[in-house]
Amino acid sequence: MNKLKPLFLFLFATTFLFLGSCKQGKKSQEATKVVTEKHTDKAGFTYETVSNDPTGLRLYTLENGLKVYLSKNTDEPKIQTFVAVRAGSNYDPQEATGLAHYLEHMVFKGTSEIGTIDWEKEKEFLKQISDLYEAHKAENDPEKKKEIYRKIDEISLEASNYSVANEYDKMVQSLGATGTNAHTWFEETVYKNKIPANELNKWLKLESDRFGELTLRLFHTELEAVFEEFNRGQDNDFRKVYAAMLDGLFPQHPYGQQTTIGTAEHLKNPSMVAIHEYFDKYYVPSNMAVVLVGDLDFDATITEVNKTFGKLENKEVVHPKLPKEAPITSPIVKEVYGPTAENISITFRSGGVNTTDEKFVTLCDMILTNGTAGLIDLNLNQKQLVQNAGSSPMFLNDYGFHNFSGTPKAGQSLDEVKELILAQIEKLKKGEFDEWMLEAVINDMKLSQTRQYENSSALASAYYNAFIHHEDWQDKVNFLEELRKISKKELVEFANNFYKDNYVVVYKRQGEDETIVKVENPGITPVNLNRDKKSEYLANFTAKESPALAPQFIDYKKAIKTKNLTNGVEVSYVNNPNNDLFELNFIFDMGDKHNKDLGLAVNYSEYLGTDKYTAEELKKEFYKLGIEYNVGTGEDKTYVSISGLKENLPKGLALLEHFWDNVTPDGEAYAKYVESIQKSRQDTKTNKGAILWSGLMNYGQYGENSPLRNNYSTEALQAKKPADLVNTLKKLKNYKQRIFYYGKDVETAITALNKEHKLPEQLQEYPEAKNYTELETGNKVYFVNYDMVQAEMLFLAKGDLFDADKMAASTLFNAYFGSGLSSIVFQEIRESKSLAYSAFSAYANAAEKEKSNYIYAYIGTQANKMPQAVDAMLGLMNDMPEAEEQFNAAKEAALKKIAAQRITKSNIFWSYERLKKQGIENDNRKAIYEGIQKMELEDLHQFFNENIKGEEYTIMVIGNEKEINFKALEKLGTIEKLKVDYLFNFK
Repeated sequence: MNKLKPLFLFLFATTFLFLGSCKQGKKSQEATKVVTEKHTDKAGFTYETVSNDPTGLRLYTLENGLKVYLSKNTDEPKIQTFVAVRAGSNYDPQEATGLAHYLEHMVFKGTSEIGTIDWEKEKEFLKQISDLYEAHKAENDPEKKKEIYRKIDEISLEASNYSVANEYDKMVQSLGATGTNAHTWFEETVYKNKIPANELNKWLKLESDRFGELTLRLFHTELEAVFEEFNRGQDNDFRKVYAAMLDGLFPQHPYGQQTTIGTAEHLKNPSMVAIHEYFDKYYVPSNMAVVLVGDLDFDATITEVNKTFGKLENKEVVHPKLPKEAPITSPIVKEVYGPTAENISITFRSGGVNTTDEKFVTLCDMILTNGTAGLIDLNLNQKQLVQNAGSSPMFLNDYGFHNFSGTPKAGQSLDEVKELILAQIEKLKKGEFDEWMLEAVINDMKLSQTRQYENSSALASAYYNAFIHHEDWQDKVNFLEELRKISKKELVEFANNFYKDNYVVVYKRQGEDETIVKVENPGITPVNLNRDKKSEYLANFTAKESPALAPQFIDYKKAIKTKNLTNGVEVSYVNNPNNDLFELNFIFDMGDKHNKDLGLAVNYSEYLGTDKYTAEELKKEFYKLGIEYNVGTGEDKTYVSISGLKENLPKGLALLEHFWDNVTPDGEAYAKYVESIQKSRQDTKTNKGAILWSGLMNYGQYGENSPLRNNYSTEALQAKKPADLVNTLKKLKNYKQRIFYYGKDVETAITALNKEHKLPEQLQEYPEAKNYTELETGNKVYFVNYDMVQAEMLFLAKGDLFDADKMAASTLFNAYFGSGLSSIVFQEIRESKSLAYSAFSAYANAAEKEKSNYIYAYIGTQANKMPQAVDAMLGLMNDMPEAEEQFNAAKEAALKKIAAQRITKSNIFWSYERLKKQGIENDNRKAIYEGIQKMELEDLHQFFNENIKGEEYTIMVIGNEKEINFKALEKLGTIEKLKVDYLFNFK
């Protein structure tokens, strides 16, 4: 039941390292020596590699200063691309915070060639708009500012006659790109696409052109979208705690004084001139990197990169010198208020990347929390002394920090949680941890990294992070070896010098946040999208052919092989061609629907030991072996699994089977577990995402008889006997079961299973599953009151029963209509009307046969925009705009995505499992691909008329009842205000 540590994984998704054991002879050490080597290819391009680098990086520097990171991964014919710029919120002008982030949005708007049908006319309007924004910024009189804004709105409408919305998005979609996005942070802005490998040259041309020139079109509508993003941040208590923590740590430095999103005042008073100046200063080759990881040819790729990005003109970049912080000499206390559950954050400031602090804090963090056997893991989480607690470090260019967080149990104060966390740090300072932990945590990191640099996106992220933080890749490769040199004595000495009363503590309390900024609806006139037009650039781009890429489909019967154990249980297996990692899964086709006690027993076992080991000792034994184990239950499945290095499989399996057969009940642990369930339920009631997507969604589908509401009351939980729950877990072995193995040398796994996995001669059939009836939808509005700035809405309509023949049409419909930056819904609601930051719609196919498909739509917007947003969404859901060019682009994109998709590794088995639930026995992507090939716009129109148009929607709303226009909601159906306790059936 090893729990992955999300922030730890995030950290090491950016540092992929792999080194052998520290127990090696001189010859072995020389073989793994890490040095940077220089090379020259046939075309004369010089590049660097690092010896014994498992990622195979080639690092080029073009003549204009551009860094190019290339690495090869042939698992699928795709390339993960990042264009990284050393330009983030740290470098925003103090009078224009949020500028770097807003610029990120505008880079998607095109150039003087991309996104325009008459640049000469359009640019005149854009100049007027820019001048008006300067006047708007300088004007202090509120009424005069409104008058100027009305003029901006008027001229923006005129300018939109000559622009084409989302042309960049249409072009990358036509390539078959996925994950099109960008982000801005303290020191970086990074642009992302994952593309089919055969489309690389077209992508390079397009990207180099958009980074060569900035055009600020459709400016005021995008500004409203950014303000909606600002509002989402106001509704996010985690972000507010994070901002308060940074403010305490960095009272002088922009890390703490300039948020990436910016202030409301600055967002409402932008300067197009300042944005152009920022782009011209920082978006230059010597301040940028192109990262490409995937199925590529090194020599051909660097030649094409040089032909495109090599043309960009370089300029010298001087980043501003940022303030230094004085030492923190006593605790700094902050408080944050909001509706979510209370928690506490304790953070110590450290040195940044490439410092000694980075190494020692990383190791300290793993000793304290590694998800299994850290001091906090065992002494607080395992013993259930808090609801939960953890830690994670972060290292930036100038500084870093080590953050600890905790959530209290019911009746526990935040200060009590604080003292418990600080007590674990004191144990670290006193050296109260096992000597073997140092090697074990490094091996744990090695294992995580081995898994991660199989993934092209994660590896590419590591490269761009190294660029942003000015890190030599040699140092990244050598990082674990440096950690191995640290002794326990040195670590303890560091901890005593580092962890003192020099922290920032943030108390997240429940209550009204009086700092919330209220914003009036500016009343934007919808701009013209001109979706039936296109620029000359787009026409030429579309006409350019790329090498063909044929789809590949799987014969699951051949790809998944089977063997039988001596007891007759079937073992399905897929070979791991890449490394010595394995996964071993015991699969039971029953879950909470079959036995309500099963999930309860599985989660309770997290806190139990055996007749040989205490719960804490058991976790340590697994951690010593480098084996992760997990037991999990869903509605209709239960999994028991282990994973790790193949060489440790026999011992890991023996330990798992010992636990399974000999787990012992613990009454005190169960009492604490029930208290934890109660507290978790209380916390869930404060989470708006859980309320909307779980509570309201389930209620909209099933009403009172929903899977979500089928839970035990507190009284019923307290009446349960721990011994009965333990027997439920032990008797799981007595039921029919399947086994899936992914790894090398299946015979070793079979031998270990035959030895350790003892079963009765006759396995039991599964209990009958509880059935939940799907309700008819329509003419109902379910509302939950929540203290928030935005309002969020779900539209839900039950469709026909699952039909595999509809999957081609629904795939194409979703691409054209409701999903992605160039979809109809996104263009109309966000791009044209600025009614929401997030809006999407989809036809969702059921996950299993005999279940209904659903049509759903989502809007997240300011409450004062909600009536307009609803009208816009329902208008689209009943009258689908038809645009031939957009349809063809969506069709081409859908086909290219399938052509570039490869189902590999363990996903071969799990994808087949999903298909079988739908009653499909083959790779249905072939039928979907061929179906889409035959479709025309008229076919999509017919699918829309038969499956979406005229549907009656059940509408679910969460928002602040003081801000909601209930008269507008009444037009949609009968309003029922629901209590959260009722939604979740918490008693």
